[in-house]
Amino acid sequence: MTKPLQNLAHPREMIRQFTPNWFAATMGTGILALALPQIPVAGSYLHGVGTALWLFNIALFALFAGLYAARWMMFGHEARRIFGHGTVSMFFGTIPMGLATIINGGIAFGISLFGEGIVGIAHALWWLDVAMSIACGVLIPYLMFTRHEHRLEGMTAIWLLPVVAAEVAGASGGQIAPHLADAGTQFTVLLTSYVLWAYSVPVAFGILTILTLRMALHKLPHESMAASCWLALGPIGTGALGMLVLGGDAPAIMALHGLREIGIAAHGMGVLAGLLLWGFGLWWWLMACLITARYWRSGIPFNLGWWGYTFPLGVYTVATFRLGAMLDCGFFGVAGTVFCVMLAIMWLVVAAKTLASGWAGNLFVSPCIATPE
Repeated sequence: MTKPLQNLAHPREMIRQFTPNWFAATMGTGILALALPQIPVAGSYLHGVGTALWLFNIALFALFAGLYAARWMMFGHEARRIFGHGTVSMFFGTIPMGLATIINGGIAFGISLFGEGIVGIAHALWWLDVAMSIACGVLIPYLMFTRHEHRLEGMTAIWLLPVVAAEVAGASGGQIAPHLADAGTQFTVLLTSYVLWAYSVPVAFGILTILTLRMALHKLPHESMAASCWLALGPIGTGALGMLVLGGDAPAIMALHGLREIGIAAHGMGVLAGLLLWGFGLWWWLMACLITARYWRSGIPFNLGWWGYTFPLGVYTVATFRLGAMLDCGFFGVAGTVFCVMLAIMWLVVAAKTLASGWAGNLFVSPCIATPE
């Protein structure tokens, strides 16, 4: 067995070279934990597996947060150079999205483990997640417009990462709202979640439109960005899930505030929008499968970007399960199970490669400091 971090000049380089890209692993791990218990019939047997993955994901997130905080404390002059890097800065969005999976797990698994008290913790963390998501969604694009150098032929789907964080927070709010004791707080979270959805989804779909044009004109990106073709499924799946979850919450919460008709309309709109977005996601899923097959025939190098295979497919899977439950349609249960098996297999592959490469130190590379300013 190789020595840990043997390919680094010094173990301290693990901190110096640590980037937000690592938080993509918490996104993939968290969404798998949430998806497994939703598999029809088998889900109850997988609840324990999901719980274990959620607890592991908390430890993983805490480790990454500690390493990244240490980088800012020890190498702040280099860490701040991320704001000038047009690629790595996009991965700031993975931090709130990874946290959102932990918050959702607090509702899905934490209540049975720790009692109702965890709802208050999840609620407080959710507001922190909202603040980070809003900041990522506007500040990173602002840097793109004012500081970064971008060209259409160099565009990839990672442009979506800072933008999509807000809709992930919105969908997360839909999970929390029904568990809050105060009706006014429920209403506030519900309305905020709808605003977060609108803050993110139209911008993300604008990026998807440009991305389609970029691939038609300039073909596929470099093989090192192969996994980015799956990122497009993220805002579509999360957008569908958000409308389904929030639409499911709306009738009861709106009725308490004299808005019964609006709540009923929001429920219907949620189901219809979820179904339409699911169909759009099916096109992107098929396209991503074809593109991935083309890349894999020629061989693609492993990097942390491979975690892009997991979370987008995961949110699309969870949206599929939710759609099946709301429509009482077995087809979506079967489709969701197929997607979930794909997700689990990919998670095992990527996690194993991450562990092996991370142990050797190969994944601790910060492009922001690779070249002089």
